[in-house]
Amino acid sequence: MGKNDLGDFLRARRAGLTPDKVGLPAESGAGRRVAGLRRSEVAQLAGVSAEYYTRLEQGRARQPSEQVLQALGDALGFDDIERRHLFALAGAAAGPKDRGEHSARMRPALRQVLESMELAAAFVSDRNLAVVGGNPLWALLFPDVAELPRRERSMARWTLLDLRARLVWCDWERVARDYVHGLRLAAAAQPRNQHIAALIGELMMRSPEFPAWWSEHRVQERSTGLKRLHHPVVGDLELQYEIFTPVADPRQSLVVYSAPSGSPAQERLRLLASWGSEPAAAPARDNAGS
Repeated sequence: MGKNDLGDFLRARRAGLTPDKVGLPAESGAGRRVAGLRRSEVAQLAGVSAEYYTRLEQGRARQPSEQVLQALGDALGFDDIERRHLFALAGAAAGPKDRGEHSARMRPALRQVLESMELAAAFVSDRNLAVVGGNPLWALLFPDVAELPRRERSMARWTLLDLRARLVWCDWERVARDYVHGLRLAAAAQPRNQHIAALIGELMMRSPEFPAWWSEHRVQERSTGLKRLHHPVVGDLELQYEIFTPVADPRQSLVVYSAPSGSPAQERLRLLASWGSEPAAAPARDNAGS
């Protein structure tokens, strides 16, 4: 996280808006020198002084009130996720120590759920965005991730740094951007999490695309959707993913990739599971959560 992430976020968001999008009269001619909204226009929409908003964006005004944050969210047209991110950057989510800083072991009951899924690829991630365990079909679907050392086993890290990921994800850029947007949310929600800070630093140094995408200050949280990927054994797959957070341990998330019953994708998952069950092809058991 940077020294003025709140100001950077506000600046990036107002740069993407125009007066007509927020109900302000559009100017004609060459009088307007900025592509997005001016600071004074955001201040006007939020009902605060231009001087105060300028200090807030420059990082010279600390701990804005809830009313001010709500007004800024309304002025900039934030959705629920962007609004939550705004509050986190302002310090509302900061605590003495983030629980996610230390990786937790997977609960036996959750591992049992994983292993019971025969035609769904599933894994569990912690608040550090690290994979703490996956079922056999997930290891067959993403062998390059499953074989990584535990400290490096992250879907976001693999997608952005491993060139082989660009061959696996059919729409790699969209998937990679989604991980960047999710990482933005995680970093704001856990500002003292050194594992996430280290991951961001590594991506800044090693990923050619990450710095530009990170500077956009986009935030996004997906709990369901479709992902298209190519597997060297069974070919192309279009899989539905769902993310679940167990009530018993909200520090971990269960991510499940599945296909509709009777679909070509499910038959290919069945073929992959069958191929993986053969002794010569079966990968080593993932013991990350043991």
